[in-house]
Amino acid sequence: MGRRAVLRGLGALGVLGALAACSSPYAGTRLTLATGGTQGVYFRLGNALADAWQRKLGLDLRPGVLSTAGSVDNLRLLADGGADVVFSQVDTAADQLERSTPGDPRAPRALARIYDDVVHVVVRASSPATTLAGLRGARVSIGAPDSGVYVIATRLLRAAGLVPDTDLQAQQLGINESVAAMESGAIDAFFWSGGVPTEGVSRLATTLPIRLLDLEDVVKEVRAAFPAYAPGTVPATTYGIPAPVTTLLVRNFLLVAASMPDDLANALVKGMFEAQPELALASPSALTIDPRAAIGTQPVPLHPGAERFFRLLKTS
Repeated sequence: MGRRAVLRGLGALGVLGALAACSSPYAGTRLTLATGGTQGVYFRLGNALADAWQRKLGLDLRPGVLSTAGSVDNLRLLADGGADVVFSQVDTAADQLERSTPGDPRAPRALARIYDDVVHVVVRASSPATTLAGLRGARVSIGAPDSGVYVIATRLLRAAGLVPDTDLQAQQLGINESVAAMESGAIDAFFWSGGVPTEGVSRLATTLPIRLLDLEDVVKEVRAAFPAYAPGTVPATTYGIPAPVTTLLVRNFLLVAASMPDDLANALVKGMFEAQPELALASPSALTIDPRAAIGTQPVPLHPGAERFFRLLKTS
């Protein structure tokens, strides 16, 4: 085949590709995802989702991925129109829903439950602390100011009889800063709520022997006050810890505004499930994304577009 024929063929393929892109009803859609710290699972999954949604929805531009302080920050961005899709823990999402007025177009609606966060309280392996009460007087990061980590850390500490402002040398750091501060010796412990394994914690464990505190003595009290949390276990050998520890699980949702068009919400959910193998490569947490569990977003209602996806899936 001659050079001109090859060029004509490539040109034809380019035209066909352009026509295919233009045929997508979402080609001109602009999306922004609010995630979390760059060493957390939200950020890794957010980038994988952005890649998948661009391909599967035929978007002209890859969705923007914002690194944020976490759930509280994300919900504010959703309410203000600064983000179209956000990651959020169930507890902070429920709080935001309660603050929303009836008919609010920016009220949160769920696309899906995606995976469960595991609450981490990370200390050095040599730390004398074995429970939360043992952190009295210690230098502890309790999560960034606008994070879901901060919300759950304060609830856990109160259950242990500790007031962050008086009983601890509390600092409000995100996952990136907490890991760096632990490495440098600037803090003694930090709270984190994320998928297992979380990249930043895994990386820390390769340079510094660590443990996770067992939360068994406070789980029952916290769950009685906040039923959205569930009991859970971090298996032995995770992050090199010698034995399993009891902790709390926190459901994670993908949220959008109530005003998002139904067809777009439907396409986003469909694209997410089609891309699950790619998401699992970004984080093992995505292995637990399952249609049967994904509808469990109570008390946050499913978006009508997402609800249609699950209803049709059930009848197919």
